[in-house]
Amino acid sequence: MDSLDLFARDKLARLDAQSLRRALVPTERLAGAQAVRRGRRLTSFSCNDYLGLAQDPRVKRAAAEALERYGAGAAASRLVTGDHPPLHALECELARVKGKPSALVFGSGYLANVGIPPALVGAGDLVLLDELSHACMGAGARLSGARVLRFRHNDADHLRGLLREERGGAERALILTERVFSMDGDLAPLADIAALAGDYDAWLLVDDAHGLGVVEAAVSAPLEMGTLSKSLGSYGGYLCASEPVIELLKSRARSFVYTTGLPPASAAAALAALQIMRAEPERRARPLELARRFTRAMKLPLAQSAIVPLIVGAAEEAMRLSAELEARGFLVVAIRPPTVPQGAARLRFAFSAAHTDAQVERLIEAMRETLAEPPLDAAAVL
Repeated sequence: MDSLDLFARDKLARLDAQSLRRALVPTERLAGAQAVRRGRRLTSFSCNDYLGLAQDPRVKRAAAEALERYGAGAAASRLVTGDHPPLHALECELARVKGKPSALVFGSGYLANVGIPPALVGAGDLVLLDELSHACMGAGARLSGARVLRFRHNDADHLRGLLREERGGAERALILTERVFSMDGDLAPLADIAALAGDYDAWLLVDDAHGLGVVEAAVSAPLEMGTLSKSLGSYGGYLCASEPVIELLKSRARSFVYTTGLPPASAAAALAALQIMRAEPERRARPLELARRFTRAMKLPLAQSAIVPLIVGAAEEAMRLSAELEARGFLVVAIRPPTVPQGAARLRFAFSAAHTDAQVERLIEAMRETLAEPPLDAAAVL
């Protein structure tokens, strides 16, 4: 056995010992918040399809029509020949929804967040990001070459202190945070953060991946980033900003310049989903309504978004609870380090407009039974 395989096997053994090894599980997603795993149909509370649009016939029809007209792929970078018509229509609609002059679509949310910071800041500059910001925001910050400091989660006072101490030594400053945090479902204090950005001439980028269409954006940042793969049920990422900023990124954001454009079907699906989202306010209200019904019933802190965490601590316990829920017909995936901090493994419940009242009531009943009954052998299910 060569040294590479020995290295990989040793690392895998260590992950196994900590219940942190990841594995792919083939999953077929169906309408009505259903998923098929291991031959069983489950009600999924782990999908980020918050508005239930991934399976909407109107969205699928738009994707199919674009596929037929424009083909399966963009075939090149957008700066070469991959700038197909559905992308422009999508960017116009994104800018309209976000109230910005312009928008730019990336291949994914991850690509957007690793490309934006290096296009705006570099050596001699300062990046401040919430300690629980998504991994791609941290990656983009590090790639920029700027000095990177983390502020305590949602702690505007700590951010103020860092700005007071460090801003004077940097030519430019960029603040990164999320509107809705993906693992805790809580909201950033954006009014306070935006005020600090103004006071210290710092640029604010807000990741709205998990808030779009579900959480009202009371405060708009100069840089509004998000994804097409959650509430919009498609795939891709975007930035909405001023026209000069968007024009700059077309030349400077390496994750835009050097990658193939988003496929036409993905762009057309996201455009259709955006139009449905705007036209159906009751759909937008539904995920939060269901999340709050669940948190009240389970005596958890009142949900602020469609995401509800149940923090259990040890990875093994999170996996056990996930397995017990799967045995009862529910898909609620265990979230373990390094996605969340050590000692903070959890079940992460994601509520969707596609869920019925009956499904949520059955989940509440199953949770009560799962938390009350003796442990199931997780290995027997997983």
